[in-house]
Amino acid sequence: MTVIECEQPTRSARRGRGKSDAIDAHLAVLTALQLDADRLPSPRADGDREALRPLLCARDELTTASTGQTNRLRALLRDGDDTDRSLARGKLTERAFNELARRRQPREATRAQAVRHGEIRRLAVALRDGRRELKANRAQLQDIVNDLAPGLTDQRGIGPVCAAQVIVSFSHPGRCRNDAAFAALDGISPQEASSGRTTCHRLNRGGDRALNKAIHTIANTRMRDCPSTQAYVARRTAEGKSTSEIRRFLKRYICECRCGAPAGRTTRLGAGDSGVTHATSGRRGVPFRATCPSGLPAPAWPTSWPHRSLSA
Repeated sequence: MTVIECEQPTRSARRGRGKSDAIDAHLAVLTALQLDADRLPSPRADGDREALRPLLCARDELTTASTGQTNRLRALLRDGDDTDRSLARGKLTERAFNELARRRQPREATRAQAVRHGEIRRLAVALRDGRRELKANRAQLQDIVNDLAPGLTDQRGIGPVCAAQVIVSFSHPGRCRNDAAFAALDGISPQEASSGRTTCHRLNRGGDRALNKAIHTIANTRMRDCPSTQAYVARRTAEGKSTSEIRRFLKRYICECRCGAPAGRTTRLGAGDSGVTHATSGRRGVPFRATCPSGLPAPAWPTSWPHRSLSA
């Protein structure tokens, strides 16, 4: 028996037919029967990949709580003396947290000062513990990512958090048919925004926003630290492209490097071919050209995730 993952029917297909479990199941079966055999979605894999999901959720929760606590701590410090105000304007390091946590309350403090002092100590301890939990969370993500995709985090701009999000969203080999499907999944496929004689595209506001954020972080990191990417940005800027357009090109290029390899193989041409990356796509074996030529190094995404780690 073949098991597939039924996707949510579109609103146009559900309109006028009601909403219930039986109706949703009937529409899901009709949608699956209308698809070609090679386009049927396979079920999502479990195993080590599912261990990344709760870690990413916990990291988002810790980051959100830490941001709010930092803002409240800075607000309390700005209401103090010159020492506290200078500390609020600077970087809150672990040493600063330890000093605030060990600070003693003045003997002749008023009730407002005592409450403010207690809140400063509580927030300092909470932020110190939260940063330690974030470090432990990052170490756990790094270990799991190294087991699922060895060498992925060694590439420039790819950290354990972004790599974990890519693995979770990609799920399993076969979910995305080609690079265009993966770009649509993470909301990086360009949308037509032409008007009259002006031909242009804009960013896609749909897709998996968590995956879009990971690709966005990778692109920004490479624009900041990768010399080849910086040379490409300078060349595109001289051509009159804006920063948002260049970033969109880079994000689309990263998607092609990620999804072109599983279908075939990615090769680096020689110096005589300007270092353009070619890969064999999943449709008809047609080679596609990456969006960022001129020797821009591609992140070495793994060709497939290990089946031993993805199977339940």
